[in-house]
Amino acid sequence: MIAQTIQLALAPVFMLVAIGNIMNLLSTRLGRVVDRSRALQDVHMMTKGPEHDAVVVEIRAIARRIHLITRALFLLVLAGLAIGMTVAVLFLDEIAGFKLPLLAAAFFLLAISLMMWALVLFLGETRIAAQQLRIPRGYLELERKL
Repeated sequence: MIAQTIQLALAPVFMLVAIGNIMNLLSTRLGRVVDRSRALQDVHMMTKGPEHDAVVVEIRAIARRIHLITRALFLLVLAGLAIGMTVAVLFLDEIAGFKLPLLAAAFFLLAISLMMWALVLFLGETRIAAQQLRIPRGYLELERKL
């Protein structure tokens, strides 16, 4: 019977691996965004006029990205804890004889929901990043036939 519980616990464990991979990706993005914010903060006081405005606009976008990434990471940590609880409840059900399948299902659904919420925040962050990376039309020289 314990072998059956181990097999049953594999799906949540695979989800835990996915959560870890997403957290790694977000942590890397957070590091890059923080580095960029520090660079912009260094030039902030040295700029004036339109150049200063552009720096401020970028700093605001970066602040929003940092907020979204840190919230997504928080939700993923909670999702990971919910997965851990799912596995623990599955084993308590088997070893101690408690009848807790609904509790295990609730923890698993909670983890899925938290991960989906984190992914929505990640989508928002990537949209902001993509907007920041838009190449001005002047550089594209669309009027030229190449």
